[in-house]
Amino acid sequence: MYRREQYHTLMERMAEPRKFIQVIAGPRQVGKSTLVKQVMQDCSLPYTLETADAINSENGEWIANVWESVRQQMSFRQQTEHLLVIDEIHKIKNWSEQIKREWDNDTFNDRNIKVILLGSSRLLLKKGLTESLMGRFELIRMPHWSLREMHDAFGWDINQYIYFGGYPGGATLISNERRWRQYVQDAIIAPSIEKDVILTSTIYKPTLMRNLFELGCSYSGEELSLNKVLGQLQDAGNVTTLSNYLEILNECNLLAGLQKYAADKARKYNSIPKFQTYNSALLSALNGNTYEQAFTDTKLWGRWVETAIGAHLINHADAIGYRLYYWREANNEVDYVLERQGRTIAIEVKSGRRTTNKGISLFRERFHPLHTIIVGSGGFPIADFLEMDLERLWR
Repeated sequence: MYRREQYHTLMERMAEPRKFIQVIAGPRQVGKSTLVKQVMQDCSLPYTLETADAINSENGEWIANVWESVRQQMSFRQQTEHLLVIDEIHKIKNWSEQIKREWDNDTFNDRNIKVILLGSSRLLLKKGLTESLMGRFELIRMPHWSLREMHDAFGWDINQYIYFGGYPGGATLISNERRWRQYVQDAIIAPSIEKDVILTSTIYKPTLMRNLFELGCSYSGEELSLNKVLGQLQDAGNVTTLSNYLEILNECNLLAGLQKYAADKARKYNSIPKFQTYNSALLSALNGNTYEQAFTDTKLWGRWVETAIGAHLINHADAIGYRLYYWREANNEVDYVLERQGRTIAIEVKSGRRTTNKGISLFRERFHPLHTIIVGSGGFPIADFLEMDLERLWR
């Protein structure tokens, strides 16, 4: 079975003395549960695996009961250490306060219970980790699968990855596109919206949220004002509501609205968003064009290439510590602008979609970026860029 890079990180931490709660965070269907099962099977620790997926969110005693059961097991079997894994932890109301209480109790009483928690990416972070568990956890990020991972695990080529994205669960289904598309919609999109977003956030208009997500994914790589988005959606709402919902989708590593790069924050926040999916499979599943239709249309394929590059960039932004933008002035644009600690990198994607564009040159003159990079025709090969460790860009 294929092992992602995070497997080795978690194995090393399980071999260390108990010090931090290990939090595995990432979107659905990227292998979080599989990773933990691999570690449980390969490490020597006795373990207990529980999931909060089917537990009533108001059941405040569930975490305490699970924890006490582990303590009793350790006492009865005379174990010196034990691994407790709780999946879908964010489904329990006030989970972080309960985890803190039990963890601190073990620390005070010298109980060697190591803990792994699994949940939805940055949504999980905002709703507990930084509130009650500050200083008690380490985060292991599980982004969407990269080109290298899909190639090594399933033998995919660059074009398959650009269109079908990085969901390993659907990798064996791509010969039947209708079945693959149904898998993405039923196993990824529906539960991501209905469980990870709507059930863990204050969403007053769930239909509007779903429609925004579907429209945004189908427009990935395109700029579209929220006023125009409202005009295409039937459910009543306003720009502020859409903006808030878009931020929630971004926190769940599903869909972002990139802001236009500017020297001051006010201009960034008031800009027209450029939609960007975290996985190009979301564009393919909701756009309606088949792989053959997209690949054989040069202009259309450019959208997929740009989306794949953007997904690669946004998936690593949090871990590396940069912000992702786009830039435009009149008809000149830069597809992606990375900003970290006051330094910028400008990236233009060339795949036959546009022929002339002075955006990179104008951006260089105005903002003096650390690097200006062309990805695609006449520049950095697309496959090489999608396999690159993006930390190297800042060196």
